[in-house]
Amino acid sequence: MARFLLQRRRSDPGIDDYSKLYQWSIEHPQEFWPEVWRFCAIRSSRPWDEVVVDFDRMPGASWFPGARLNFAQNLLSRRDEHPALIFRDEAGRREEWSYRRLGQEARGLASALEACGVGPGDRVAGYMPNRPETVAAMLAASCLGAVWSSCSPDFGVKGVLDRFGQIRPKVLFAAPGYSWNGRPVDCLEKTRRVLEAIESIERTVIVPFSGERPPEIAGLRNACLYSEFLAQGEGDGPESLFRQLPFDHPLYILYSSGTTGLPKCMVHSAGGTLIQHLKELVLHCDLCSQDRIFYFTTCGWMMWNWVVSSLAVGATVVLYDGSPFPPEREAILYDVAAQEKVRIFGVSAKYIALSEKKALRPRESHDLGLLDSVLSTGSPLAPESFDYVYRDIKPDVRLSSISGGTDLISCFALGNPIAPVHRGELQTAGLGMKVEVWDEQGRPLPVGAKGELVCSAPFPSMPIGFWNDPKGDKYRKAYFERFTGVWRHGDWVERTARGGFVIHGRSDATLNPGGVRIGTAEIYRPVEQMEEVLEGLVVGQEWEGDVRIVLFLRLAGEVRLDRALRSRIAARIRSAASPHHVPKRIVQVADIPRTISGKISELAVRNVIHGRPVTNADALANPESLELFRELPELAQ
Repeated sequence: MARFLLQRRRSDPGIDDYSKLYQWSIEHPQEFWPEVWRFCAIRSSRPWDEVVVDFDRMPGASWFPGARLNFAQNLLSRRDEHPALIFRDEAGRREEWSYRRLGQEARGLASALEACGVGPGDRVAGYMPNRPETVAAMLAASCLGAVWSSCSPDFGVKGVLDRFGQIRPKVLFAAPGYSWNGRPVDCLEKTRRVLEAIESIERTVIVPFSGERPPEIAGLRNACLYSEFLAQGEGDGPESLFRQLPFDHPLYILYSSGTTGLPKCMVHSAGGTLIQHLKELVLHCDLCSQDRIFYFTTCGWMMWNWVVSSLAVGATVVLYDGSPFPPEREAILYDVAAQEKVRIFGVSAKYIALSEKKALRPRESHDLGLLDSVLSTGSPLAPESFDYVYRDIKPDVRLSSISGGTDLISCFALGNPIAPVHRGELQTAGLGMKVEVWDEQGRPLPVGAKGELVCSAPFPSMPIGFWNDPKGDKYRKAYFERFTGVWRHGDWVERTARGGFVIHGRSDATLNPGGVRIGTAEIYRPVEQMEEVLEGLVVGQEWEGDVRIVLFLRLAGEVRLDRALRSRIAARIRSAASPHHVPKRIVQVADIPRTISGKISELAVRNVIHGRPVTNADALANPESLELFRELPELAQ
């Protein structure tokens, strides 16, 4: 980041700090984005004719028309024995792939896919764990200009059909099983049911672990083993397999959580994804070619797509598959960080909170000498979690709470390696992202005022559209209906005096008792710091012409919610926030519903307590938990 700033300062001496660099990036996008392209050494076979066309249209702006590139070629430009991927799982497996091997495997798979008739625009899907073969299959698809889409194997059949059934893939990569929380899980029966329902799948590639006994696949339609499929290609495939395609050629299809209907299928471009990820990884994360980067994720969450782009830097990506807290190995992710010499370590905010609850102290138990940066996303990171990281993980790391989403396959707010970290804050808006905080009338709010997070100018990683939305109606409704021509993201936030952000929760889950607007994170933060509380979920219940706050709690061990504990919880919320934040009802539950990517599902619970259907409960990792919220006597009085 400092080098990028100094480079810009040579052309414009007035740009002498980050705030001025950021201002230049949003005021002069036609200069900023080409500078990122050059600084991050993006490879293309043809330069652009213009940087952006129709910049005043949102949606509708077109980036780098005329340019031709290939996403996979940029990720596979390194060809040596340097480790590209290191794989670990909870069962103790470890595998290392060099850049040479990854490139050969990806090109070999691309050749085999081409022999199956896969070409630009066709969909290739992965129902896969977070393994090197998954990365190779994605790269193979993008070599040819095919569109990659993936679900992790913990998705139920209906969840997979709701996603892949919409996009109709031609080839499916699937694993026979995986390990989770100390036990093996079989996936072949689920794969068989998926194949029965999606007739477009012409070829199924089953990917067992290396050295594992091949599974019985005779009952699977048009199925073969990974090794057999790879052998159908022409060696490691020629360079011509890297199809040179427009900047906005489709690369990925990602999905919304789908808890209020069929998931939205978001189509992301190759060029937009590449330049945005490189900006974030190289500038905002300070990733270099000799670094090792880790993010705890599955192939069903956009952080998988994000961290895999680190290959374009020439860095080593450390993959992990399995539970973050398997039995008797609760510190396994810190084991991975220490043993693999990870420099950039990414997890969810919930993981950090649970690490503290479990009294893990990696600073005392692990050698984290090379760890330089901790990244957190998925939900707002509580101020107390900042304390935990610096006290019990490492005192001199850069803790970057980052926030964006599947919708933009990147971040609106994230870290800044040349600025201080402040407790409870996301450091900065991303370069080139015109992020603002607006009130309900669409007026910019001053520092310290809470409002809607919006982005008021186009950026390259906006979706190029939704699948099966030819007129763009669903796309416009999702982001641009509330404020015409402006991206409304759905986060309830405030900007700080230091240029950072505090996120108070999702604005569509914002509570409004007595006309006072409250972000759910303002309740979660004080409550989830209590030893008795494992996690909570807050909703607004419609009651007597108003809305009342209801707090559901999953408590630790044998703890029971008695009158004394209720009083202490209410007092803690009142002290940390305000009397308006104190819930009218506090209810103990045995479990809390989560999406498969690990986010609590406030909207699903809100629908259940109001007797409304949850139209896609299969998008939840634990849909059975919804029954715990149905017809509760505490909510009827």
